[in-house]
Amino acid sequence: MSGLSVVRAGALTTVQDLGRPGHAHLGVGRSGALDGPAHRLANRLTGNPADLATLETTLDGCAVRPDTAVTAAVTGAPCPVRIDGRPVAWGAAVRVPAGSVLDVGRATGGLRSYVAFAGGVAVPPVLGSRSRDLLSGLGPEPLAAGHTLPLGAPRGPSTGADAFPWPAPPVTGLVLPLVLGPRDDWFADDAPRVLARGGFTVSSASNRIGLRTDGPSLTRVEDGELPSEGMVLGAVQVPPDGRPVVFLADHPTTGGYPVIGVVPEPALAAAAQAVPGTPVRFVPVRA
Repeated sequence: MSGLSVVRAGALTTVQDLGRPGHAHLGVGRSGALDGPAHRLANRLTGNPADLATLETTLDGCAVRPDTAVTAAVTGAPCPVRIDGRPVAWGAAVRVPAGSVLDVGRATGGLRSYVAFAGGVAVPPVLGSRSRDLLSGLGPEPLAAGHTLPLGAPRGPSTGADAFPWPAPPVTGLVLPLVLGPRDDWFADDAPRVLARGGFTVSSASNRIGLRTDGPSLTRVEDGELPSEGMVLGAVQVPPDGRPVVFLADHPTTGGYPVIGVVPEPALAAAAQAVPGTPVRFVPVRA
């Protein structure tokens, strides 16, 4: 079996696929690529089915050396891509010779890049997924220099496309639709207006578990204790400091702080690419 050796791991590079849905009753979240469309595009460019595993980098990329020639593609956050120091295309299929170093550089916009290889990253699956879940600890460890990763057999030809249209990462602001409930009645009547006015920014404490915000505090009118209840992807939980937290792929399956609303999944890809300091505004709607 062919494989990769890790030359530079980057700040946080994990193996991700489409996640492991259907295990919340066991206390296991879905996990998977935070920017699902970018993950799918990287796989499409290399001729893979959407469910094969890619590498998800954070901020400063990674560098790997395949032991056999392989087709690769980098999507998600725009970044410089080099093979043995020679610039190659971002957002397109490229051929990496055996023994050459594919270097995925620091993001020039956004936060997370996705690196696909023909055949996918073939680490052993856990509960049907190869994704690393930072909260539960399931899946392969984050990359470290010197690690080796197996690659699967190529499944099909690359798309051969020169480029795909792709939305730019949120720079001037992140706008998130918010379906109110189930606990919006635990907050003051002006909470939807506070959310819609903005004034929030992405906190540097954000991670794969949740996008935390800095800014205004939402006022609670219900001071009682809330028994733990199920949490879903995109749930906006409000901890005691009153600042909303948007739950992302590695979120817990239960929680005891009230959920004022839920961000629909299609909007979460942009949240995955919002760097700390990005302005955030919610657009509340009622189901």
